[in-house]
Amino acid sequence: MGQTELIHPPRKSGRWLWWILGAFALIIVYKIGSASQGAGSGGLGEKVGIIVVEGPIYTSEKTVKDLDKFQKRNDIKALVLRINSPGGVVGPTQEIFEKVKALSLIKPVVSSLGAVAASGGYYIALAGDSILANGGTILGSIGVIMEYPIARGLLEKVGVEFETIKSGELKDTGSITRAVTSRDRQYLQGVVDDLYAQFVNAVAVERSLPRTEVEVLADGRVFTGIQSLSLGLIDGIGTLEDAVSLAGRLGKISGDPRTVRIPKKRSSFVDWFLGDRVGQKINTVFEKIPAYRWHME
Repeated sequence: MGQTELIHPPRKSGRWLWWILGAFALIIVYKIGSASQGAGSGGLGEKVGIIVVEGPIYTSEKTVKDLDKFQKRNDIKALVLRINSPGGVVGPTQEIFEKVKALSLIKPVVSSLGAVAASGGYYIALAGDSILANGGTILGSIGVIMEYPIARGLLEKVGVEFETIKSGELKDTGSITRAVTSRDRQYLQGVVDDLYAQFVNAVAVERSLPRTEVEVLADGRVFTGIQSLSLGLIDGIGTLEDAVSLAGRLGKISGDPRTVRIPKKRSSFVDWFLGDRVGQKINTVFEKIPAYRWHME
């Protein structure tokens, strides 16, 4: 008998693989294009850069990097610092303030306040050359607060004890495992008072207000944009568009200024591929990890 030639049907798995890779490549190209458009380059010519500070201020790194990028760009003649924040941690807030203050010596900066710019949100707004808010913007809350939980009673109920070896009496101040002593309160109050004095001084200097007037307002209260204007806490009532126009004039840009924003950075490639929700969930988890924080609220 002669040999029988076996004829196999053509394999289609390789073809499907190429289809999948091609679709994946198209998605990447689309995403890159979308990111480029999100930058809002506005073409050639002089522009106003917009930096957005949104939500609680837990870190300063991204905002400072964005400010650096705009500072180095010759086509960016002025900046708008768009703030919608209830406050945050003292250190990062002060870092953003100092960066904006230094940048304002090079390029004009207009602080534009959105729905809320309270406490640390208002603190960083002080660094701008001018502050605009909407009539209904909630701002102020000049003050400092520190809080932390005490779980000693709960631990005793479940039978958990902690043994603490420390080098000094105040080393474990703020621990959730023991009661607060009068020495603890005195120590922490001194720290809060010092931070409060720094905040009040910043408002007095940047708004050219007598310190005594600021101290009257600095009891934690919030104010509307209309109230803040009469109190000298802001320079005018205006929208984001008004802030951009003002920045354009301060930057000596003729006509309606074009704007440019830095695209929001994704947490990872997977988050970049899927969207913002994953990154937002991750940020929410990490923001809640510390037991207590120093807030300007």
